[in-house]
Amino acid sequence: NFPRTGNCLGGSLYANIKSNPMQNILQCKLLLYFFQETKPHIQELSIQTTIMSRYAFTAVSCTMLNRYSAATEGVFQLQVPAAAFISNFTMIVGGRVFPSQIKVKKKNGDKNRDENNGRMKSKKSGEAETFRMAITVPGRNRAVFLLTYEELLVRRLGYYEHVTSVRPMHLVSRLNVGVTIVEHSRIKYLDVLPLRNAFPFSGKATMPVSTVVRQNETFCKISFTPNIVQQVKITNNGILGDFVVRYDVEREMGIGDIQVLDGHFVHYFAPKDLPIVPKNVVFVIDTSASMVGTKIRQTKEALFTILRDLRPNDRFNFVTFSSRIRVWQPGKLVPVTPNNVRDAKKFIYMISPTGGTDINRGIQAGSLLLSEYLSSQEHTNGNSVSLIIFLTDGRPTVGVIQTPSILGNTKTAVKEKFCIFTIGMGKDVDYRLLERMALENCGTMRRIPEEADTSTMLKGFYDEIGTPLLSDIRMEYSDDAVEYVTRNHFPNYFNGSEIVVAGRLHNRSANALHVQVTASNSEHSLTMETDVSLGERERQTRRRVKEAEAEAGVGADGYVERLWGFLSVKEGLKGRLRSHGGAERENFTRRAADLSLAYNFLTPLTQMLVETPQVLADGTVARAEPAGGPPPDDSADGDPHFVVEFPHNKLNVCFNINGEAGDILRLVTDHKHSGVTVNGKLIGTPAPSGSHKQQRTYFGSITVVVDMPRRSYIEVTPHKVILDSRDRMVLPCSSSISVESESLSVNIAANASVTVTIQASIQFVILLHGYKNPAPYQQDHLGFYIANKKGLSKDTHGLLGQFLYEEVALIQLHGNITVATGNDMGGAGLKVKKRTVEVVKKTRRIYSGTHTVDCWFAKNNAAHLIDGQYQDYVVPHQFDTGHWPHGNNIRIDSFELNN
Repeated sequence: NFPRTGNCLGGSLYANIKSNPMQNILQCKLLLYFFQETKPHIQELSIQTTIMSRYAFTAVSCTMLNRYSAATEGVFQLQVPAAAFISNFTMIVGGRVFPSQIKVKKKNGDKNRDENNGRMKSKKSGEAETFRMAITVPGRNRAVFLLTYEELLVRRLGYYEHVTSVRPMHLVSRLNVGVTIVEHSRIKYLDVLPLRNAFPFSGKATMPVSTVVRQNETFCKISFTPNIVQQVKITNNGILGDFVVRYDVEREMGIGDIQVLDGHFVHYFAPKDLPIVPKNVVFVIDTSASMVGTKIRQTKEALFTILRDLRPNDRFNFVTFSSRIRVWQPGKLVPVTPNNVRDAKKFIYMISPTGGTDINRGIQAGSLLLSEYLSSQEHTNGNSVSLIIFLTDGRPTVGVIQTPSILGNTKTAVKEKFCIFTIGMGKDVDYRLLERMALENCGTMRRIPEEADTSTMLKGFYDEIGTPLLSDIRMEYSDDAVEYVTRNHFPNYFNGSEIVVAGRLHNRSANALHVQVTASNSEHSLTMETDVSLGERERQTRRRVKEAEAEAGVGADGYVERLWGFLSVKEGLKGRLRSHGGAERENFTRRAADLSLAYNFLTPLTQMLVETPQVLADGTVARAEPAGGPPPDDSADGDPHFVVEFPHNKLNVCFNINGEAGDILRLVTDHKHSGVTVNGKLIGTPAPSGSHKQQRTYFGSITVVVDMPRRSYIEVTPHKVILDSRDRMVLPCSSSISVESESLSVNIAANASVTVTIQASIQFVILLHGYKNPAPYQQDHLGFYIANKKGLSKDTHGLLGQFLYEEVALIQLHGNITVATGNDMGGAGLKVKKRTVEVVKKTRRIYSGTHTVDCWFAKNNAAHLIDGQYQDYVVPHQFDTGHWPHGNNIRIDSFELNN
């Protein structure tokens, strides 16, 4: 009784069922699923990731359809890796665009990570955080959700792991997950795992069904596109699980891989073939009553496995804590012998959970045990690595329970002699206490979710830190070449991991970067150093970026700078957490917040404000107001940078024009109707040292020609305004002056702006940019803004004018991710007239930098965005209107004389 049509599946599935009913029960269930659906369903979900040298950009596009006549709530939900930062979120509902805005949290504001009238929520669980947005979708309409996030992949156990959560919560008509990897070194290992937390398509440990891998030495592209039938065979609730890709790269012996791009560098250091450093380890295990059952059983299983992996030169001991403290071998650390391992297993086997949780006494007992051993005559290996592995499933309930006291006592007991690695199990843990305890004592913290396999995760965490190769690693760089280097001193380097340091080059004219790495291993101290040619290294990096564009169809400009920003924010947040208040904490907070805003990262210090659609009684969506600040007028300001507003679509589009000094650009022309033409002349300056540009260009003068009711013009430079109407006046920009002449008026705000008003219905604002002590690459210039277009006709053209009455549509481009400097959104496009233009998300500063706007950026001199080419807008002189009454051969001597 199913109809043959009615949705995207009805016709084809009906035909299959009719021809072979016994073998198509599954497809009948699918039809039932879609016809019983009462809420908006996801038509299409695309999750595309580009990994450029370990730095991953992920762009998510979700299209949701409400097939019913009444407006209904739709929910967009996605699990984002806990270590990632969301960098953009945009909705398109009812044909209108609703962007988000990142702002610093107020000190007395809500502590939740996101804020939007309670409709957008974020919840952390283990290694992932759930982003959720609920909105009202108009009847018989669509909502599109666009989300981007970024993360630096961490090398563990000899590989990088990228996880994509595929949990749309119901079946999806078109599902596409893609992972593109572009590396500078050869990819020596690649594996696509079966879906995690879900039943694999078959009983074998194979790639998920429909997965396709295309690979060469330094590039691979992986796609996962299960159709609905394949999705149902995995699970019928839409929770497919995690799509996991693991890989590693070939490494050369030496100082590591250094990449340079756009005034920033990143240094990857992961030496191999080093002797293993002996370790002194104390396991401090929570045995309170809350550990009873599965937790203690799986903990014991992991400890039994860990005991088998201890090496002959290691020393170890166990401490258990609840309301009482038990030490397996009081006053010493014992060597790894068959008898000691056997006795340790007996001790672990006999553990019986009971009592409260005395975290303070537990960590004090373990610290005292390890400190006394390191001070004793038994400790003969000075190059060994010492650490405590501390595990708990709860909060302190007995003894000292105040966090500051526990942290202070721990710091005093450790005395920087060893590191503490903390593990929290379940949902009742004070993770902030464990994270601070680890950060203040050179360790790391790991979460084990309530539903996770504790034994596997605990063993995996031990494997990461169980094989130390180096200690006291220091990465030093030329003081005269770099600034703002991220963390460059590390207490330990473990086998299978990687050290990453990034920095900004403040002397971009320097030819070389001196790099020195010092460390200690089990035998002696090591020193490695070299001079890196910055120019050659940047050429190599750029060459790889271009190869990525050619091979993978992706761009990766700016990835090194964003990686530096990502690491810098992370370290600022850790420093803030580690500090004990006062000026130090304020400095960490301010720097991390400033960088979060600069790179549009959603962090614990920022909040995301989202304009939510309001569905009117007639079913249409009300136009939302901007999230903050003035609306972005159409403008040309900067290098030169153009910003165009499309108010009906609530879209901002931006582009650059890389012209030549002396070029005169047609900005606005409405000669036939209003008689107004605006031209701008470019001036050039040398680019800053080390820039990939040859020069920078700015507007040195702006000319407004008015032909009605009589011909006149206004020429503006950074220092004077020439008004030639009935009389000719030269006005200085250093004084505030207002002048009216027939249908023209000019208002000068001293050293700030010039406002030109024509016939009371056209208004241009020209900003004056001046420098008191300009650098060689700085020169006084102008910015141009269209403040009122009412008097301009719909036939207006020019670089800016052609967009005044144009409409565009934002679309998602399939199978493409673009990465660029700024706040990027991959795979987006604009429909302009009959053209499609690939764009990425950017942030532009306007009004002399006092305001910022988010915009969709079109590359390559606005190719395909503007009519024709850039050269078509270059005119012969500043007073050219393009329509001379006596033909194009007329001389302009009169204008020269007037000027």
